[in-house]
Parts: sequence; structure tokens; C-alpha cells
Amino acid sequence: MYKKILAAINEYLNSEIAAKYALNLAKICGSKLYLCFIAEKGLSGEGFNRAEDAIKRLFLQADTLGVEAEIITERGDPVRKIGELVRHENIDIVFAATRREDIERRFYAGTVARSLSLNLPCSVVLVRVVHIGKIHPKKILVPLKARVNHVKERTYFTAKIAEAFGSEVFVFHTPKPISKFFHGEIHLSPLEWEKHLPPDISHFMEHMKRYKVMHGGRIIPGKTGRTITVEAFTKRHDLIIMGASQRSLLSSILKGNPVEEVLRETPCDLIIFRPRHEDT
Repeated sequence: MYKKILAAINEYLNSEIAAKYALNLAKICGSKLYLCFIAEKGLSGEGFNRAEDAIKRLFLQADTLGVEAEIITERGDPVRKIGELVRHENIDIVFAATRREDIERRFYAGTVARSLSLNLPCSVVLVRVVHIGKIHPKKILVPLKARVNHVKERTYFTAKIAEAFGSEVFVFHTPKPISKFFHGEIHLSPLEWEKHLPPDISHFMEHMKRYKVMHGGRIIPGKTGRTITVEAFTKRHDLIIMGASQRSLLSSILKGNPVEEVLRETPCDLIIFRPRHEDT
């Protein structure tokens, strides 16, 4: 599915860590890796050198792993330039690191990461790096909403990331508490919750069985964002793979957004994945 993978590099260390996820995915998929650095206007010479050094290290690592890699360095607007490269090279998926602004401001407030996720015609992976160092996710938490689009690609991406690192996958769903008029909230056992598993999540689990990846499931009702971060912390997960929300800006302001909550509070690395490949 992914023949060409692009990793966006900048002067910050977290972009190099995010690119290592792309590198490991490229190895397991037999893909070509594009290491792309777009120098923004006003970037200092020191920042430029840091980014170039990171690309050189990544290129050497790719060579060691037997991954075909190409370095692309340009100046200009990152969103526009990366968009041009994606279209010209027919890139299948882009990896980029979130920046501090994505955490301090609302995720939807015009950040580079949000612009890439919205505007690129390919699949996009945004990586929030929490732990600097060697990436070794052995336990991956995959929160799913009741409605899951692009099920085949989501399953493929999750399985390949898990395969790349020898990880176990834990599918996680936080349904709203069931209640009846005049009777208050109804509490169900885990087995009873399983009977209420949405069809899309069941479909995802069925696709997971096709890959040789250890996986399981867990259902806990509650407030989605908070419940996900608590689950990741208490169960000591190393990575969260979460689908990008498509809620409107107005809706996210009025109701809040689980992706934003997890982005701010995640205790481990977080991948925000927006798939573009249609199920066939």
C-alpha cells in the first residue's frame, strides 16, 4: 500500500524521532523513503545545520537497514513545498512531527501540522514525541470511535507499525454510558460491553486477524480523551495510534475534541493518523 513514504524534517529533534517511525515503516513495507527538509524564511544558520545533520544521520540509518532513501532540501513554505513534492512524486504517506504550537494552541488553529493533515492528498501521520531516544514501542494502544472510516488502511498501518517494532496491539473503545429515562446510568460488565461493540470496530478486529500481530481489545465507558490517557498511563503503553478527528472547528470549540485532549496529556508517543486510501 505504501510504496513511497516522505518524512518531513526540521531543525527540531522531535522531527528526527518522527522520521524514525517512517524509516521503520519503510523497511517493513519495502518502501522508498524521502527525507525532506524545507527551510522556512528566517531560519537561522544554526537551525539549518541541525536539520541537515539530522537528515544525514537518517540517510545513514536507512542505508544500514537496506532502505532506499532520497534527500530533498529546499527553501520556502513547508506546507506548499511538501504538497508539491507529494503530487510530483506520488507520495503515499507523509510523516511530520507536531510542534509546541500544536500543544499550546488549539490543534485546529492553523498550525503547520493541521495544515498538512488537511491539505495533503495522501495519508498523513502526525507524531507527538514524548520520549526522546530510541523508539521501542512494545505496547500500542489504538483508540477507536464507533464509526471507523478507511478500516482496511487503518488496520494495515497499525499492523505494519506493530510488525516493525514487534509490538502488541490493544484496541480500545470508550462508549458513552448507557442510561434509561428515570432510571439513571446503567453499569455493564466488560462481557456485556463486548455485546455492544460497534460493527466498524468488529470489522477492524477481523482485519487485524489477517496479520501476524498479537492484539486484544478493551472497552471502558467514560470521557473519551481523559479515559484514553489514563489507560495509556496505567497500562504503560509505549505508543498511541489515534485517528484524526474530522469535527468542524465550531464543534471542537463547543464540545471539545478527544484528539486535542490526548495531544496535550499523552504520557507516551502519540501518532495522529489520517488515512486517504479508499477501501477496495
